[in-house]
Amino acid sequence: MSLNKVKNSITARLIIIAIMTIVLLIPAILIQNLVEERQERRVETEIEISDKWGASQTISGPIVVVPILEQIKTDKTNKTIHYRNYAYFLPDDLQIEGKMDPQIRYRGIYEVALYSSLLQFNGSFKIKKDLDAVNSYGKVLWDQAFLAIGLSDMQGINDLVKVKWADQNKTSIPGIEAKELFQSGVNIPIDLSDNKSNYDFSFALNINGSKQLFFSPLGKETNIKLESSWNNPSFSGAFLPKKREVTESGFSATWKILNLNRNYPQLWIGNQYKIENSAFGVELRLPVDEYQKTMRTTKYAIMFIALTFLTFFMIEVLNKKMLHPIQYLLIGFALLLFYTLLLSFSEHIGFQSSYIIATISITGLITSYSKSILGKPIQMFTVLGTLTGLYSYLFIILQLQDYALIMGSIGLFFILAIVMFVTRKINWYSAIEIKQVSKV
Repeated sequence: MSLNKVKNSITARLIIIAIMTIVLLIPAILIQNLVEERQERRVETEIEISDKWGASQTISGPIVVVPILEQIKTDKTNKTIHYRNYAYFLPDDLQIEGKMDPQIRYRGIYEVALYSSLLQFNGSFKIKKDLDAVNSYGKVLWDQAFLAIGLSDMQGINDLVKVKWADQNKTSIPGIEAKELFQSGVNIPIDLSDNKSNYDFSFALNINGSKQLFFSPLGKETNIKLESSWNNPSFSGAFLPKKREVTESGFSATWKILNLNRNYPQLWIGNQYKIENSAFGVELRLPVDEYQKTMRTTKYAIMFIALTFLTFFMIEVLNKKMLHPIQYLLIGFALLLFYTLLLSFSEHIGFQSSYIIATISITGLITSYSKSILGKPIQMFTVLGTLTGLYSYLFIILQLQDYALIMGSIGLFFILAIVMFVTRKINWYSAIEIKQVSKV
């Protein structure tokens, strides 16, 4: 087959266009890598700021921890080994009430949601000291008991943690002896060798944190009330609030969790249970995540390139004009430039404004170029209408995240129906004589 017949063959030109579309996927993947790189940079900035202010906080406690001195005889040497174990008592009643004071900190173009929180803890313990389940393990050291409060990031503590325990004022000590309970936190030595069984407690906790504040429901009945001026919260974790109210001026939320709602008891010995999976609370969400939306946009790159090339190809076939592959490549590069414009602008002025600017810029560029290479206004307006429809449709899909799949499927169905209708009378086996348009 001669070179001229190859140029004028519909099948050959379709193959060339398909190859160019696949080739353009390489820079599209590179753009996705760039978005991920910028997103990782943002995460690094958040971690850097959080390390100095306070990371995401999970508060667990208080828990009464009582050491048990066990005596174990070895089988071979018959020697007695003293082993230190722990009994964990959870509170019967746990009341937490407080406020979160949010603020935004900036590092370059990146912003991080931080908060200060003043929390008041009140409650009581009922400790039975004659339980066979505890005494059967060994000697119970009631006089060496301590109150443990777990904090995921000690960096965020602003004031000394002073606890009122059974009408006595006590000061906390950093660190927790029983590491299987919490990785970090504070403890308060208490003496349980008296004849009491009911103990009331109260303390205030003034902490800094970032992004989220979680709690562990350790009470037989846990009640939490939290208020903040942050108006874009996300309630997450193992439990959702019983009541919540979110307005422009902030949010308020209350939780009520019973011990029947979780998977560990009020008392256990050793490391039988882990409490971290029951944590719940609130996240301070930033209103816009431009990187996530930009990444979702780039996933439609292949569709935009293919449909735009298809539009120009249909103009070729129906109007008997021929574009050079270089012209297709220039149009493809312009389509890819949309994503870099969107990414760079969205870091400064937000996603929606950036989307409008990038759409107008790229649509205007390709439409002006098509006017030069195609000549007729109707063909230019066809390109303009196609690009405007595609970018508008993509914007709608991005807003309707839960319905993106069904909207995309419906859109592709109508696009395929239009292509089939327009091309229904074309003889795809024939070669057509088309004159080459001017190159710019």
